[in-house]
Amino acid sequence: MMLHFETMPRRFNHLVISMLILMPSYLQAAEKVYQYTQTNGVVAFSDRQPLNRPYRLLKFDCYACNPASKVNWSNTRLFLAAYQQSIEQAALQHQLDPALIRAVIHAESGFKADAVSKKGARGLMQLMPDTAKDFGLTNSFDSHTNILAGSAYLAKLLQSYQGNITLASAAYNAGPANVTKYAGIPPFAETQAYVKRIQILLQRYRSQLAAADHHTG
Repeated sequence: MMLHFETMPRRFNHLVISMLILMPSYLQAAEKVYQYTQTNGVVAFSDRQPLNRPYRLLKFDCYACNPASKVNWSNTRLFLAAYQQSIEQAALQHQLDPALIRAVIHAESGFKADAVSKKGARGLMQLMPDTAKDFGLTNSFDSHTNILAGSAYLAKLLQSYQGNITLASAAYNAGPANVTKYAGIPPFAETQAYVKRIQILLQRYRSQLAAADHHTG
């Protein structure tokens, strides 16, 4: 018997919520958690993709949003070649620094095209359904169109904040309304950590991409 959150009776929804609360902390902290139904009909969760059975991918936070993250953002591996054509097209179309697009993708999803946040943001640039709709995105898991739509949104935020990357990244994480409300970076630990990590990643991507261009040139 295959159970789904959206189709289960209310009593089963309560059971699954309880299971999530009681889930071991190492699973809650994992980059990915897989939900699947065992042969006996019991819903199970694992940090490893189940084999030969349907599963649902859960993600509990954006990659760079956890203030307690133990990732060393100054030396974590960069993704210098992934989605190069799509990023270059988005950068040209929206007059963005390709390094900034890569920094946002890295911070949001860790370059995982199938990422889904606990709030419902999806894809490489973790767009919420309403935002995706606003920018004409019909399939958030299509890497090319997700990058184009996410970059369009990022460009709009940069325009709103006169090119201020710090405020634009804060708005990307916490929403423009919160940036307006607090007249700057909102006092949320997640957002403050996110903004700092975007800056670290941006400078690293700029440096590495410039070095790669120099080497090929």
